[in-house]
Amino acid sequence: FPQEVCLVRNDLIPAGYQGEASHASIRQQVATVLNVMGEASARAQGLKNAITSGNKMLNVENQTAYILVDKFGNNGMGSVVGLLKVGMKKLFLLDEFGKHREMIPQCVLDFYVVESRQRSGCGKRLFEFMLRGEGVDPRYLAIDRPSPKLVSSLRKHYGLVSTIPQVNNYVIFSGFFKDQPQASPAPKKARIYMGKLQYV
Repeated sequence: FPQEVCLVRNDLIPAGYQGEASHASIRQQVATVLNVMGEASARAQGLKNAITSGNKMLNVENQTAYILVDKFGNNGMGSVVGLLKVGMKKLFLLDEFGKHREMIPQCVLDFYVVESRQRSGCGKRLFEFMLRGEGVDPRYLAIDRPSPKLVSSLRKHYGLVSTIPQVNNYVIFSGFFKDQPQASPAPKKARIYMGKLQYV
């Protein structure tokens, strides 16, 4: 990985990678990292299935994985210490008044820091890098199944305290709907299916 925090999208090639032309080996290495970190994240959250894997990243277009690397870890060989996956998702959310809203907000889909590196600033560094990279205010994020540690961190570092209760697994905070940049559903896309024009 070329930087301390690397961006990976559905091509599984880290942003800024300048290696071999075919990219086959780096894709395999990135897929392995995503598999291992995704499984570790699932174990930490008590989930049966991993939310993140190399295969899942290959099959989605609008998700980004931020991978935090300690270049001096593993006896100087380097080690991956954190994973943060974000993406736009169509959600039905309840506002402060209990009214349903269909939206496509930026979502935190998976967030994991290796246990031995937690409480050392790694998670905050990774989260800050993501906020800059995505150009998003933390109050506009919908967070899928946040751990108590993440909720505590969001309270401490960003003043996000009051949540708006939801019927799904997402957590949103007070202020989420105020001036939300993605407040309306995305326009439908046109496609040809069996010779007919459809909007999906």
